Amino acid sequence: MKPETLRALIFDFDGTLADTESAHRAAFNDAFAESGLDWHWDEPLYKQLLEVSGGKERILHYWGQVRGDIPVIDTGALADTVQRIHDLKTAFYERKVQEGAVQLRPGVPHLIDSAFDAKLRLAIATTTSPVNVAVVLRSAIGPDWAHIFQVVEDASTAPRKKPHPQVYLQALQRLRVRAAQCLAFEDSGNGLRAAIDAGLPTIVTPNAFTTHHDFAGALHVVSDLQGKTVEELRNWHASAQR
Repeated sequence: MKPETLRALIFDFDGTLADTESAHRAAFNDAFAESGLDWHWDEPLYKQLLEVSGGKERILHYWGQVRGDIPVIDTGALADTVQRIHDLKTAFYERKVQEGAVQLRPGVPHLIDSAFDAKLRLAIATTTSPVNVAVVLRSAIGPDWAHIFQVVEDASTAPRKKPHPQVYLQALQRLRVRAAQCLAFEDSGNGLRAAIDAGLPTIVTPNAFTTHHDFAGALHVVSDLQGKTVEELRNWHASAQR
């Protein structure tokens, strides 16, 4: 069988394309304080909570941990409260991005430019909300970011969070490519499992919040994308088919 040609790159967003997690953690804590809650997520706790994909899901999970002894009479009211907290968190996060608290990870800008010039299709497959993606990429890349990333699948389009592969399967469908024609980029165990279950050979670039995750099954695990070239990606992609 003829080997597949590399045609597309699909990136996770938070922690993979950009160093976002510290800003997210701080924004959650700001939202808790604004909401009159005495919650505070320090780094060790946040590392544990990142095992839960999705911001609202993370809040709800923690709510169950600290208030699990209180019966939930009105699930609708609880959902509204979680939504209000998350809306506040998003506003605080946007402010932090505008203040320069979030940067693309090392090597990402050059690799994106090189891949785009090489006519590879670029996509994002993330569990975060679309506003979080837009505010960071608009700041880091400029208004043309949506022209560079032709497909974006996020929490608004793929409600089944990683490790479910929905977000990757939908990205592949919209890209109109086969999984064997792509490379995925992830930073977490849940993300890796989602990509693998979608059939994608996956490069993992752990960050400070995910270095303890299980990355068994990754095509390669590297500290970051600094110095990585399209030619190197093509070689990695070819190795996945042997």
